[in-house]
Amino acid sequence: MLTAQRLDQALRPYAQDTSAPVIVVDIPQQRLTLYQHLQAVRQYPISTSRYGVGEQSGSNRTPLGFHRVKRKIGADAQLGTIFKARVNTGRLAKIESRAKPTGDDFVTTRILWLEGLEPGKNAGGDVDSFHRYIYIHGTHEEGLIGRPASHGCIRMRNADVVDLFERVPRNTVVWIRNSDAHTP
Repeated sequence: MLTAQRLDQALRPYAQDTSAPVIVVDIPQQRLTLYQHLQAVRQYPISTSRYGVGEQSGSNRTPLGFHRVKRKIGADAQLGTIFKARVNTGRLAKIESRAKPTGDDFVTTRILWLEGLEPGKNAGGDVDSFHRYIYIHGTHEEGLIGRPASHGCIRMRNADVVDLFERVPRNTVVWIRNSDAHTP
């Protein structure tokens, strides 16, 4: 877990208000931590890409670095609602609680659409997280949470993504890190 001093130092170029919520995604731990006032307030198990980390468009990898929540989608959707191209389909996914891939990659319940903040790293050109449609979202494959299983996004259990969605505003800073491999 990050110390308040370490988090404060890392956030300085990206966040002016250290009392604001901050999301830290720890890829090796497959854990998302929500910080408030530089203190951890909630932790959630997650799934990042089964293909590893990387920023290149078309790689299906989870991008590293600093992002922000640019858009929040699905505020009133039911748990398990399937979104296609960020539009509520009106259909509900069958939630798979076993650690078994279904062959589908449904985006469910809520979407926090991320925008990269580091030009050439995760913003602009062929590495642009927003144009790669990198989200924090719910999944119907809840049994795979806790291990790499996505196609680049950060997957969460449906109830957890609702909880996070309600706790963070647009523009919340998101730091996706591979432990200390990505240090500003």
